Amino acid sequence: MQERIPILRMSDILLVTIQVDMHDRLALQLQDDLTNKISETGAKGVLIDISSLEMVDSFIGRVLGNISAMARVLDAKTVVVGMQPAVAITLVELGLSLQGVHTALNVAKGIQVLSRLDQP
Repeated sequence: MQERIPILRMSDILLVTIQVDMHDRLALQLQDDLTNKISETGAKGVLIDISSLEMVDSFIGRVLGNISAMARVLDAKTVVVGMQPAVAITLVELGLSLQGVHTALNVAKGIQVLSRLDQP
């Protein structure tokens, strides 16, 4: 059986809480699962909680950027929350800007960001 990260639906937001170490295959599976779920549900927002991740490599960083780009094409916004300082430093050192990915300190603030982004 293939390992998967759960995707919870809250109204028109999809919530992903990553509680395990991300490896490349799991990141790609999440990317596929999320894009399918956005398409199925018509979700307008994706909230990805990475507070449990202590390390993010360039591949995982690119996958987060790709998820955001794919969500945008499907008319959804992406907010990454709970980024550890060491993860932020690593992403900057790797030169990954994560264009199109909004960030917030925690889930509550992430939901606020999504609601602001959804307003015309």
